[in-house]
Amino acid sequence: MRRLFIILAAMALGQAVMTAQTVQAPQEAFNGITISNAEIGRNADNMMVNMDMDMSKFNVPSNKAVLLTPYVVKDGDRVGMPSLGIYGHDRYFYYVRNDKTMVEGSAETSYRENEVPDLIPYFASVPYEDWMAGSELVLEKKTYGCCGNLVKTEYCTLGGFDMYKPVFLYISPAVEMRKERALEGNAFVDYPVSQTVIYPEYHNNVEELAKIRSTIDSVRLDTDVKVTSIFIKGYASPESPYDNNTRLAKGRTESIRKYVLDLYDFPESVIKTDYEPENWEGLREYLVGTDLPYKNQILALIDKDEEPDRKEWLIKSQYKKDYKYLLENCYPYLRRTYYRIDYVVRSFTYEDVDHIRELVSTRPQNLSLQEFYLAAQGLDPESEQFGEIFDVAVRMYPEDPVANLNAANAAMQRGDMKSAGKFLDRAGSMPESVYARGVYCALEGDIEEAKKYFELASKMGVAEADQQLQELN
Repeated sequence: MRRLFIILAAMALGQAVMTAQTVQAPQEAFNGITISNAEIGRNADNMMVNMDMDMSKFNVPSNKAVLLTPYVVKDGDRVGMPSLGIYGHDRYFYYVRNDKTMVEGSAETSYRENEVPDLIPYFASVPYEDWMAGSELVLEKKTYGCCGNLVKTEYCTLGGFDMYKPVFLYISPAVEMRKERALEGNAFVDYPVSQTVIYPEYHNNVEELAKIRSTIDSVRLDTDVKVTSIFIKGYASPESPYDNNTRLAKGRTESIRKYVLDLYDFPESVIKTDYEPENWEGLREYLVGTDLPYKNQILALIDKDEEPDRKEWLIKSQYKKDYKYLLENCYPYLRRTYYRIDYVVRSFTYEDVDHIRELVSTRPQNLSLQEFYLAAQGLDPESEQFGEIFDVAVRMYPEDPVANLNAANAAMQRGDMKSAGKFLDRAGSMPESVYARGVYCALEGDIEEAKKYFELASKMGVAEADQQLQELN
């Protein structure tokens, strides 16, 4: 029979219990059995039970057996720890003579009544489950009589487990004084060869012109927005003479400008234009992503300080197959119209909070980071809407340390530690970010690392860090 009653992986020894409740004073659980230093707590992915069992005054009648089993209990859920069996003289030899296993079989550590140590240190763990937050440590005592019949069951509650509940520090971002925004896109309006007049039904022009209109309309029809400028830039492809490409790029840009002016009542001064006679940069970007045989040679020619017409002729004449491929697959997309609508969005206050919350889902680009923060005020931090606001905010401002810090806090509050870790990587070195990393480590069970962050945050002036250190200690 086993004599060792320590059920815990060696790697877990020496790790601090993340959060535990301890029974400081000895407690007589049952007649003759006194419990001291009882702990129930979480360490990373495990729930641990730790206690000292004083058995010096405990006696078991010769014909009886007693089974002691700690349980983690909450509402209708419970999970048992390994049991301790203590057998009177007759009960013990009954099992031995009849070659029977003890009450709990191999899961039990068994003692003859006269061999029970005065003090039994108990240390065991089970995998942690979400329901265990707020659970209790209960010691069950079962007494068995003749033929293994259960005579009596008793219970004693030793302590409760409280999940580590940190204080999360959200930061109110700075006010954005003027909210300038822009929407941009590319339209591939097609023209008959050498022409600059738009034919709306020509090839795919219905769809391409609709792209420009829908972008403008999405801003123009927004009552929170004022359009400040529309920028249009036309590009031609490098084939044919440079002078002709200049004419085409300039003329086609002008045709798009007139198209917009005819549709809307914008002042002419609002629309600004530019043109690029030959879109060499676009050609270069496309070529880099290909595996054409003479890609590097063509790139060298593109970068060469050479007259555009000669440059195009050299590519065409020296690398005919590659040129043909580019002409068919790349050049049509070099002929494009880039457009950008610049606008300003009005500022919102807490009086607009319902509208702000609507915009989080519909037009988050209209919100400043500070307005996202306003939207979260007054909501339950545990609610789905609260977390969603900060998730959307960090998507709109992915590089902003404050956005990442607040998103990390929201993720930790809902238990999404993977996302929280990613956000904290981009949360900078603000005192509140250092503090949040301490919270993260504590929730992950790395208490020593958590203490380091809290100590540093305390030195940086975060008063809440001292409170967290006290709780962990």
